[in-house]
Amino acid sequence: MPTPSPAPSRLPPTLEDLSRARLREGGAIALPGRGNTLDRWRELAALGAEDLALAKVLEAHHDALAILAELDAAAPDDHSLLAVWAAEGPQSTATLQDGPGGPRIRGRKPWCSGARFVDAALLTVRDGDARRLVLVSMREAGISRPPAGWEAVGMAAIESGPVDFDAVPCRRIGGPGAYLERPGFWHGGAGVAACWYGAAVAIAQRMADPPRVARDPHLAAALGRVDMTLGAASALLRELAARIDAAPGEPHRREVVRLRSVIERACHEVLDAAARSLGPGPLCSDGAHARRCADLAVFVRQSHADRDWAALGADVADLEAAARWPL
Repeated sequence: MPTPSPAPSRLPPTLEDLSRARLREGGAIALPGRGNTLDRWRELAALGAEDLALAKVLEAHHDALAILAELDAAAPDDHSLLAVWAAEGPQSTATLQDGPGGPRIRGRKPWCSGARFVDAALLTVRDGDARRLVLVSMREAGISRPPAGWEAVGMAAIESGPVDFDAVPCRRIGGPGAYLERPGFWHGGAGVAACWYGAAVAIAQRMADPPRVARDPHLAAALGRVDMTLGAASALLRELAARIDAAPGEPHRREVVRLRSVIERACHEVLDAAARSLGPGPLCSDGAHARRCADLAVFVRQSHADRDWAALGADVADLEAAARWPL
């Protein structure tokens, strides 16, 4: 009898597979400032608790849909996976040029997460003396993706490298400066922090083992420390969601910067408390926990750190005393 051939091994789903499957299953989520901002952030926090690389892809997709809605621009079809690439700096040389066939992009855009598999992207480009938002299909000719040199241990699953554009057709979205000037720019920044918060909660849940807490006072103290910091972060999320829904035309910039800063610090508090109280075991034997900790440490660096704190302090100093910390 001939020996039967072994069944072909099934490869695990890629990040692209997971992202597209989730979009098919769940579809769009609530837009910010339309009365259900907290529901939106709860969805993003749940994604952060599940998988931060997946959360980064899908948060950007949902942010792109919110941007297009806010700027009264048509979105691509329902099956398109979108990204938002707005990093600036010396490496960003992407420029908009008009020609007989319409606007085209030339130059490089850095820090393009998901560039190897998204269908389309919103990106900021230089348009004369202004920055302009454009929508480009990633299936167009003239797009190349150089090696990213992505050596990150955390967020290893989602390479964030450069993309080069050589006379690639695109569509203008909004007017000059509209991307940064719209209130939703700041609302979207709070949505990213909701992803961080969800991951921090998932890490903290690893500490909340009642029998172990009962016999380990150091773990109990660490869990109490975590409860204080996450409780404050969740209260700020709920408060800011209500503020945005009540006044969606306002950016709430100071409140968003404060929220992101508080949640960034909460993430570091949780990472430190979990490592100190649980020891090396989970980091060495629990793959999901170890990846989540490594991913979160990298993802929160999307915060502007001390520069945000300095901006926040300057804003607070300019307020009247009674307006600084009202109860």
